[in-house]
Amino acid sequence: MSVFDDPGLFGRLWAADYDDGDTNPDPAPAVDFLADLADGGPVLELAIGTGRVALPLAERGLAVHGVEASEEMLAHLRAKPGGERIPVVVADMADVPVEGEFRLAYLVFNTLFNLVDAERQADCFRNVARVLSPGGAFVIETFVPDPRTFDSDEQVQVRAVTEESATIRLHKYDRPEQRFIRQTITFDADGVHLKPFAMRYAWPHQIDEMAQRAGLRLTERYADWHRRPFQADSPSHISVYRAE
Repeated sequence: MSVFDDPGLFGRLWAADYDDGDTNPDPAPAVDFLADLADGGPVLELAIGTGRVALPLAERGLAVHGVEASEEMLAHLRAKPGGERIPVVVADMADVPVEGEFRLAYLVFNTLFNLVDAERQADCFRNVARVLSPGGAFVIETFVPDPRTFDSDEQVQVRAVTEESATIRLHKYDRPEQRFIRQTITFDADGVHLKPFAMRYAWPHQIDEMAQRAGLRLTERYADWHRRPFQADSPSHISVYRAE
């Protein structure tokens, strides 16, 4: 199945390494930020993954629920202390297949862009709006696309070289569709190993439009989890949308 059609593919390929290396930013600032907004909960994490954010929030006494497309990611969450106590629905996060009203829902670490179709991104906003309590918050963290980097990103990048293996990474951008596909290729004694990945990126104003169509309004925007001011040259943003 194509990387553009299988919401669980990323987790199946990357779950074993997800908590390591450059895929593992420190979750503490995000946890502090989200805990401040949770208003006692309950809280919903879309693409809960291995629980890097959900488990610390649960440790603060919040009732955390999750949606995750990958059984492999979920297995890593369940193996961690407290992971078995977090209710998780295995499904495409755009469907938000949960019941009840949540004071907070969130999508961190660019995960909104893992929905590689514009309509599915819009579906995600509509479905989150359906399960938020009045005044509840939906928090998004994504990078801000910078077309100046696209040409350089399409070059071959050497990721790792040892005596036993070599890993390279390649990107290919589809600018009209605002999508890219990335292939990470490892060569070792066992052969060639492929780890494809795709994203559909969007600029902050486009994300705001999706939120507005879903009945959510932007109330706060920051450059990072430390609430530094968002500026025109900020490489990422933390945006808070509220249900009416």
